[in-house]
Amino acid sequence: MVAKTRERATALEPKATQRLSARERLLAAADELFYAEGVHVVGIDRIVELAGVAKASLYSTFGSKDELVRAYLEEHFRRRQESIAGVLAAHNTPRERLLGVFAELEQALAGSEFRGCRFIMASAEARPGDASEVVAEQYRAWLRSLLTDLAKAAGASEAKELGRQLSLLYDGAAVAARMDQDRAGAATAVRSAVVALLDGAIPPKRRSRPAP
Repeated sequence: MVAKTRERATALEPKATQRLSARERLLAAADELFYAEGVHVVGIDRIVELAGVAKASLYSTFGSKDELVRAYLEEHFRRRQESIAGVLAAHNTPRERLLGVFAELEQALAGSEFRGCRFIMASAEARPGDASEVVAEQYRAWLRSLLTDLAKAAGASEAKELGRQLSLLYDGAAVAARMDQDRAGAATAVRSAVVALLDGAIPPKRRSRPAP
């Protein structure tokens, strides 16, 4: 995996990175290396080498590796929020929006570059109080709140419980796609489980109510 990462290092050099700030280059390098190999495995030296900046630039920009990890996860969090916002805007009812969120996840799992959820991976390596643990919990709280609000808008009588069940399925899909060879099978199983949960929790007369 290290060799493959180094083979891709030229993607960050030299013309493309000349148009990026040091912060953007460091985040791009961190995203590639952390996602491919792990947050704690990858050292500062490899990140600055791939980014093509001096080590002093990393410390002047982020202060520490832990803060770089925080910025890396916060940037991915922001991208996830933007992506989900697009999904919600593309559908008219809360049920369609819920199914759309999982359909978007299914597309991500099918990608050849998918290696797992960045937040799950980073928090699995985290020590108590690490930035990765903090940001991962913020992301998970946001996801649970989103799914709970959609469940409530769809007419679920136990929206909080349904939201938690859906968030567990969301996490489980990412783990299964990372560990199973049959990604398509995992995606199909999750889709069926989501539909079954929604059908059981939302009365038929409420399923087509428009989104607020």
